[in-house]
Amino acid sequence: MIIKKGMILDINLEPTKGSETGKIRPCIVVTNNFYNELVPVIQVVPITSWSEKKGLVQTNVEIEPSVENGLTKKSIADCLQTRPIDYKERLVKIRGMVSDEELRKIDAAILSVFGINLK
Repeated sequence: MIIKKGMILDINLEPTKGSETGKIRPCIVVTNNFYNELVPVIQVVPITSWSEKKGLVQTNVEIEPSVENGLTKKSIADCLQTRPIDYKERLVKIRGMVSDEELRKIDAAILSVFGINLK
């Protein structure tokens, strides 16, 4: 299986501790394709249900459902909850891909979370 940056995968995020995002949920692959081909551990951003409150958080990226991404409702990519996973152990199914524009917004949000300024 070839994992690509921008893919939406259903991932089993259990077990969790405290306020970590859990359950089986869609997640977006955010590691670059060089690493995705080399190692089984990738970085993902969990997707959660959209709400007006979540939509106001700077590091959350809104994603509309589409045939391409396989989502069924308006959602949020929660870039604060980025985490490493072993996809061979946690993958449930492949849903689709986010758009290039959504991926650019996710990349920018991740840079913001980690305080990285490229300017």
